[in-house]
Amino acid sequence: MFEISTKDLFLWIKDIKNAGHDIDAFYLLLDLVGGISKSDLFLLKINSKEKVFLKIDFHSLKKKWNDHIKLSKPIQYICGSSYWRNFKFELTTDVLIPRVETEQIVQIANEIIDLEDKEIIFADLGTGSGSIAISLAFENNNWKGLATDIDLKAIHIAQKNHKKICSELNINFYCGNWWQPLLNFAGMINLAISNPPYIPKNVYQRLPSSVIDFEPKRALYGGDDGLFHIKQIVSDAPKFLVKGGWLILENHFDQSKKVKNLLQDCGFDSLKTINDTFGIGRFTIGRYK
Repeated sequence: MFEISTKDLFLWIKDIKNAGHDIDAFYLLLDLVGGISKSDLFLLKINSKEKVFLKIDFHSLKKKWNDHIKLSKPIQYICGSSYWRNFKFELTTDVLIPRVETEQIVQIANEIIDLEDKEIIFADLGTGSGSIAISLAFENNNWKGLATDIDLKAIHIAQKNHKKICSELNINFYCGNWWQPLLNFAGMINLAISNPPYIPKNVYQRLPSSVIDFEPKRALYGGDDGLFHIKQIVSDAPKFLVKGGWLILENHFDQSKKVKNLLQDCGFDSLKTINDTFGIGRFTIGRYK
């Protein structure tokens, strides 16, 4: 542990605020690598302790913050980790930073599966860091998870997170494009979830440098209309889902109607658009007849 005066720490926080920088990003940095949460800082103010102990030395912490400011590099990549739902996931620039709005997809999955259906096989297509698959398996002990990703480096990160968070979770990881590695499970999957690349070309080109310069394009870019990968996932879904199996997709804010049409054309009913916490129609679900 590294000692720093509480006064110096709060003076630095004040300087960051005065400079107009993203103070929430700094709090995240302090939490992820310094080991001090916002609630810890609040208690420090109340208790008026002269010293505080960090998991990293003050000089290294400042360097990480300066890298964030100068390069616009996301704090999560600088720290090599991020919080998502109830867990801390390891990250590299080989995987997308899991967004807070995507957390709802786990809740949706839990709600549409009948509680009496104990023996569930689910697939997480394009697992990235493994956040969705690990969260679902952790919350549902009897579910068997199948997680796929086209990038072998992403699979290795997901496996590391799986081992770190709970190696006993029933998840197997496969490298390949969407459903392709799951041929042995054709017609056996009860639930499939995917947060695929869905950003249209014209939108992707206008994304901030903090996204374009660091996050993997293959995890974001969905072709001219953003539906290139969603079309693949939907069209192949009937080969892998059981009758009555569900497909949950995250999509761009203006794609839900088109995604519903794709699902309907491929034999799905019970179609529904679900808004995220910001009121955006971010999720589209359907049940295979």
